[in-house]
Amino acid sequence: MPLPLRYLLALLAGLVLGSVVNMGLVSLGPVLIPPPAGTDMKTAEGLAKAMPLLAPVHFLFPFLAHALGTLVGALLAWWLAPARRERLAWAVGGFFLCGGVAAAAMIPAPAWFIAADLLLAYLPMAWLAICIGRRLRPA
Repeated sequence: MPLPLRYLLALLAGLVLGSVVNMGLVSLGPVLIPPPAGTDMKTAEGLAKAMPLLAPVHFLFPFLAHALGTLVGALLAWWLAPARRERLAWAVGGFFLCGGVAAAAMIPAPAWFIAADLLLAYLPMAWLAICIGRRLRPA
């Protein structure tokens, strides 16, 4: 298989698995930590109306979804890449960071959550994936 195709497949696999982990945790969050009664968290309007009623604990699973989705996706891309592993892990982190910035612009959330999410959930998790990858599979 040509090398560029292997890089592309490693990157796509990381993005897909990271997205699956992200969506799984986002879906699991309201089951484990129910939103306030009478709130509609499925529409943008409902989410905007519910935001003042949410406690900090309600932001735990969105943060974990972003952080763990990035970590798992970056680690898989690192693991599958034939070389230049770090670049692919950073690419996954950067891709999800762009998604986080877009979400922060579209979804009303407290400033503390946006700051914590953008600063701690994406690029630090890509870096952590690289560190874990190096320990599991030394070059």
